[in-house]
Amino acid sequence: MKLFFDFFPVALFYAAFQFARANKELAADKATQWFGFMVSGGVVGPGEAPTVLATVVVVLAIALQILWLALRRQPITKVLWISLAAAIVFGGATVWFHDPAFIKWKFSIVYWLMGVSFWISARFFRKNPIQALLGENISLPAQAWSRLNMAWVVFFLAMGVLNLFIAYHFSENVWFNFKLFGSFGLTLVFALAQGFYLTRHMKPDEPRA
Repeated sequence: MKLFFDFFPVALFYAAFQFARANKELAADKATQWFGFMVSGGVVGPGEAPTVLATVVVVLAIALQILWLALRRQPITKVLWISLAAAIVFGGATVWFHDPAFIKWKFSIVYWLMGVSFWISARFFRKNPIQALLGENISLPAQAWSRLNMAWVVFFLAMGVLNLFIAYHFSENVWFNFKLFGSFGLTLVFALAQGFYLTRHMKPDEPRA
């Protein structure tokens, strides 16, 4: 469930882009009407409307995630705050300059910040984020927890590189498809692989008397 919650903004990002792409004139008119004050020149063209609308949607979606958690009095992770800050900064630049490059870089930078934060937390503060997340329910050797954390560090760094590779070597539509289906699929496969790794190192339950 958490995985789907995390990908909620990306799903709306994709849906907004595809809708606007199929209705460019309408999207341009509404984007100019609603967000013209946020755009350099005050006018959003049909070619820019899909990216502009999708960018505004992803910022609002992340903000709604935080509001939802706050209303339910659930903890808001640093990753979510980082995502919101990056979305506002790079999304704002995307809308103002009519340039999708900023929002494309946003996703890579969030991946890299997550990877670096996982590494710094374990290396300098002796706090393993993966162990903190799963340690209450799973018992593993310290070395296994360390390897799991480093695997996520490498995964996040690699996803940031892959995101930019696709952004600059394929069409914008291919990149949007990757953001929803590719990134979600790769994360799911990687999480499942982690599950298999966990089962190999989990300590067996103590026999009951």
